Amino acid sequence: MNEKKGVNTSELTLLIIGSTIGSGAFGITSDLATAAAPGPAMIAWVIVGIGVLTLVLSLNNLSQKRPDLDSGIFSYAAAAFGPLGEFVSGWAYWLSAWLGNIAFATITMSALGTFFPKLFKNGQNLFSIIIAIILTWVLTFLVNRGVESAAFINSIGTICKIIPLVVFVICVILGFKARIFTADFWGNVAQNAHSAKSGSVFDQIKGSIMVMMWLFVGVEGASVLSSRARTRSDAEKASILGLASLLTIYIVVSVLPYGVMSRAELAAGGQPALGAIMQHLVGNWGAALISIGLIISVLVSWLSWTMLPAESLMLMADDQTLPTSWGEVNAKKAPTRALVITGVLQSLFLFSLLFTSYAYNFAYTLCTAAILICYLLVGIYQMMYSWQHQEWGQFIIGLIATLFELMAMILSGWKEVMIVSVGFLPGFIFYLQACKEFGHQVTKTEKWAMVLIAIFAVASLVLVANGTISIN
Repeated sequence: MNEKKGVNTSELTLLIIGSTIGSGAFGITSDLATAAAPGPAMIAWVIVGIGVLTLVLSLNNLSQKRPDLDSGIFSYAAAAFGPLGEFVSGWAYWLSAWLGNIAFATITMSALGTFFPKLFKNGQNLFSIIIAIILTWVLTFLVNRGVESAAFINSIGTICKIIPLVVFVICVILGFKARIFTADFWGNVAQNAHSAKSGSVFDQIKGSIMVMMWLFVGVEGASVLSSRARTRSDAEKASILGLASLLTIYIVVSVLPYGVMSRAELAAGGQPALGAIMQHLVGNWGAALISIGLIISVLVSWLSWTMLPAESLMLMADDQTLPTSWGEVNAKKAPTRALVITGVLQSLFLFSLLFTSYAYNFAYTLCTAAILICYLLVGIYQMMYSWQHQEWGQFIIGLIATLFELMAMILSGWKEVMIVSVGFLPGFIFYLQACKEFGHQVTKTEKWAMVLIAIFAVASLVLVANGTISIN
């Protein structure tokens, strides 16, 4: 028998690393320092690493066992819970994708503030929002014209990610001081500066999880890339090596700075956080290097992520969980209607950044909360499939993945999950239109599920109104 053609383990590992690293690596330090001291942060990294690894192994297993489910990760929710399950997962994935673009926009405007502080300030003034909206529509126009993400453009983005990160790590290692790192290792010292919160080790770990999970949004792409491997063994090795490499990079970038500046100083650094640290270490040129690399790499990612939410709507229309019109494409094979809908919503949402103090944090936590819903449904189907086929090792992997996603949603991101539930209310209208168009009889279980989500949505609006959930 001829061996299947494909990339080897090392090549696939590099593909996974390059496709997963995004803007989060440039901004994690200040948000992590706000949430935790170095000791609790390192424990949180172990927990998140195990959770993400089991998710990727679940995705890899399901892609091998169910190659017929080819409509993105939300097809696993369809296999588990039927059409409404697919809609909930697909709609959450769509929400996550365009909310991720909001995070791209805010950190890009903050980076431009390094060079034009009077115009962009902290990246969330009216001028920044107008520029972000213009960029949103320029990228939407390019994707609508059939320009997605050519290989050479992605190569430029990858280089602009890696070079500044390598320089940053070298500078931080050279400037690292153990006495600063261990001064408040467990977060027992009261922090008086810029919202660096003291609390129990558990509270600090809990506060770190959503910050860390943002770095892995899009990690489901590892299972897609794994299909290029020569053998299943190569795919599994690459998944593990890729995640181990990503964890190493993220831990080094986020934890070593605790040995360069105090936790309070890191928390007050603003965005892009690595730029503030480089300015402290080597001066203005370091901050400029980080900002230039960030702007170019984020613009490249933003281009490909402009297609992502529109493509998810198109796949859902193809699978009859959205009306047919949502999946219509133009002569360039781009889903114009879906692109326009997403662009309008992104533009409107950008104005909300005038009313929140931490725009980047607000955007990426909502993005992460939305995709946790998709990941939870993957873990559940991994358990269901493994139980049916008596694959107990795979069942345990799915169980760990499911428990991790539930923990992240309940302990760390419950407020964000509540807010995201509001986004399902208009979505249900379109789902019911699709059911009518394709003759799907809505079951009693589906009706109760929609009612339950609607109750969560209304409750979240009440909690926002009375101040229990803050968006400031």
